[in-house]
Amino acid sequence: MEDVRRAEAAAMARLADGALMQRAAAGLAAAVLDLLGGGYGRRVLLLVGPGDNGGDALWAGARLAGRGVQVEALLLADRAHEAGLRALRAAGGRATAAPADLHPSPDLVVDGIVGIGGRPGLAPAAVAALDRFAGVPVVAVDVPSGVDVDTGRVEGPHVRADVTVTFGTHKVAHLVDPAATACGALHLVDLDLADGELGVPAVEALQPADVRALLPHPSDVAHKYTRGVVGVRAGSGTYPGAALLAVSGANTGLVGMVRYVGPEDIAHTVRSAHPEVVGAGRVQAWVVGPGGGDDAGTMLAEARADGVPLVVDADALRHVDRPLPGCVLTPHAGELAAMLGVERAEVEAAPLGFARDAARRWGCVVLLKGHHTLVADPAGRVRVTTTGVPWLASAGAGDVLAGVVGALLAAGLEAYDAASVGSWVHGAAATEASAGGPLTAGRVAVQIPRLVRDVLAGLG
Repeated sequence: MEDVRRAEAAAMARLADGALMQRAAAGLAAAVLDLLGGGYGRRVLLLVGPGDNGGDALWAGARLAGRGVQVEALLLADRAHEAGLRALRAAGGRATAAPADLHPSPDLVVDGIVGIGGRPGLAPAAVAALDRFAGVPVVAVDVPSGVDVDTGRVEGPHVRADVTVTFGTHKVAHLVDPAATACGALHLVDLDLADGELGVPAVEALQPADVRALLPHPSDVAHKYTRGVVGVRAGSGTYPGAALLAVSGANTGLVGMVRYVGPEDIAHTVRSAHPEVVGAGRVQAWVVGPGGGDDAGTMLAEARADGVPLVVDADALRHVDRPLPGCVLTPHAGELAAMLGVERAEVEAAPLGFARDAARRWGCVVLLKGHHTLVADPAGRVRVTTTGVPWLASAGAGDVLAGVVGALLAAGLEAYDAASVGSWVHGAAATEASAGGPLTAGRVAVQIPRLVRDVLAGLG
């Protein structure tokens, strides 16, 4: 978070004294009022630590008190932001270091315990205060206190917020699990940081405009071969549907042609559903492994022999034994754990680190599937996918994703862009297809052409 801290310091240097904190406090107070549905007669408890994070909470509390909110602050350290504390008291708020003095039933708790400079875990007094008011909605200031801001790891007790109000820019902990799941809904307050002040981000999250710029566009003189040909080697007697779903993801119009190579009975099923899909021939990229079972190793060896970029998924991941430059591996946490010889829980506790390690180890892009999918390249760059819905956690969704990424590779995108754009499109299409309800993998594939059309038209 050094880039964020430097950016905030630069902004403070060019703004009037205290202006940055006032902007943060105003945004925080507005978010609290919105969550409460109004201010008059409501009760808000501020949990206040010793730093500027606590200052943001105190200044926001002063604003809330001015709107008729009954505000109390529990001071969790032997010092607090002096100007903020004076402002709170002047506005009619109360501050105390004694939990017994507090009203027992606040409507909302504001977590101003520690900010982006804090270390993982919480002091016993903070844990006791959170336990005392368990079940009360929590708004975190900048980040949920106790998480590791720089890595997204969670070690020891921490706040689980309903809403996190952050300032200037998103931090790693907002985007990377498991800390991201502790943030609740995210609300970003613009601090008017100047262009260039933030430097190179530790992680990125693509937005619709980024995806629009990266998506392949057919030229006026394009034909099916110039648009790219993607091949799919997938499916087995145990998992015939995986082949159909991977082809469905590949055959969404992002390339000019899709080839399927596999058992003849599965090929017949694929062609019945997708009559435009053809058989063996030259391709610009292969999708290998979905539902491949015992044949996945052979599939991978045959695809590798063509010397084109690969998307290696599912059963084929077990056969990756050397670097694969220009390719994409698409494991979930359990598959990546097996590849690295660690426990799944270790990967789930620190997905950012393990995704980067795997990308360096195999010299290729690693797409680590999860609540917030991570796409890492060997140079250490990481993009986080924030599109998608919980309903997307369903059988076959990963097969569709592999097909989409393979199509984008064949269309000419570099592996890092193909994986991150494919993951974004897959998640966004799932959100639209779900419309808040249950979802199956096939419906995601059907939605992708409409989603891409809308993004290209600037409607996404």
